[in-house]
Amino acid sequence: MTASLALALPAVLPGAARPTDWDQMLPVLIDSTVQTLYMVGITLVVGGFFGLIMGLTLYGTRAGNLFENRAVFTVLNMLVNLVRPIPFIIFITAIGPLTMQVVGKTIGTEAVIFPMTIMASFAFSRLVEQNLVSIDPGVVEAARSMGASRMRVVRTVLIPEALSPLILGYTFLFVGVIDMSAMAGLIGGGGIGDFAIRYGYQRFNWEITLVSVAVIVVIVQVVQAVGNGLARKMLRR
Repeated sequence: MTASLALALPAVLPGAARPTDWDQMLPVLIDSTVQTLYMVGITLVVGGFFGLIMGLTLYGTRAGNLFENRAVFTVLNMLVNLVRPIPFIIFITAIGPLTMQVVGKTIGTEAVIFPMTIMASFAFSRLVEQNLVSIDPGVVEAARSMGASRMRVVRTVLIPEALSPLILGYTFLFVGVIDMSAMAGLIGGGGIGDFAIRYGYQRFNWEITLVSVAVIVVIVQVVQAVGNGLARKMLRR
């Protein structure tokens, strides 16, 4: 549908003003929004899960912590420090061969979910670790002195104590993943970013570009409000 619509649209000179045919554009915008939510949803679930595991591992294997292991901490810490600073648009192209091996292609919505999930996992892992580090060590020591196993301390002390900031961190991750999905549009990843670039920027249609920005802003505001509300609820529990 998108390709046929692209062929149907007339070529436009740079800078030329033209009305936007929203009868044609609205279905494309809706499809693009659904693609963005699809990419972001899967990335948050999978990346959030692995990020939580990696963050707990980073915290737990620190010197003096529950599962102290210098080798594991050093390697994982180095990986996180190596991946996190890479700009996503460079990361998504750099791991293209790996994406091809795993997904079977490097262009399309499914192809961009893979690098988005990896980047989200590393980003969230550091957020989890930082939130856990802020927990009073005395709480953990008290649980251990009462005979709680290390895994039970993780389940019943660490995660509940850090739940509110973890929710805020997860909300922050959502905004970052939305940003990733928009950049994925540059390499044919679909979604709102692709819609804004193809029908807005490349056709000099600023109306479509602004509408795309507005849709992203609305999505982020809604999720941020939900995240803030859940975090407040956890603080008052």
